[in-house]
Amino acid sequence: MSQPQGPASGGSTSVFSRSGLPMGTTIYTLAGALAVEALYPGDRVITRDAGAQVLLDIRRHRVPAGTPMVRVTGDALGGKPTQDTVLPGAQRVLIRDWRAQALYGTPAARVPLSRLVDGEYLRWTDDGPDALLSLHFAHPHIIYANGLELFSAEPVSVDA
Repeated sequence: MSQPQGPASGGSTSVFSRSGLPMGTTIYTLAGALAVEALYPGDRVITRDAGAQVLLDIRRHRVPAGTPMVRVTGDALGGKPTQDTVLPGAQRVLIRDWRAQALYGTPAARVPLSRLVDGEYLRWTDDGPDALLSLHFAHPHIIYANGLELFSAEPVSVDA
């Protein structure tokens, strides 16, 4: 059986994907708030939609130089994130404030960050990380990353 591994233990590396978290991003777990690079498969991550969930895999993705990213300034989204955070434009975020109602006519909406860029609080930048880490569970979940409610990467398949 293939055993998933985290980046700190020799996990897989691939080219940039649609979502991911830069090193230093704080993730809420049952062991407390931890930097994403300190997580390992088997850790229990706190999710908005399903409580604590077992992390199955962590994948490291190289980000080509000059790749456009979105800089989300601290408190830009209703008190979130807790600090400036740089993420891919395709990273999906759950918004549950006036933006969801004004833009989508619903109290909450799942949108890529690129749709929220306003040039001031959420803005494009080429000054992004060299790598991103994606968190994989049995099912997609909404995780807390620097206080933002972000959608995890697609599930992994483990060879039986």
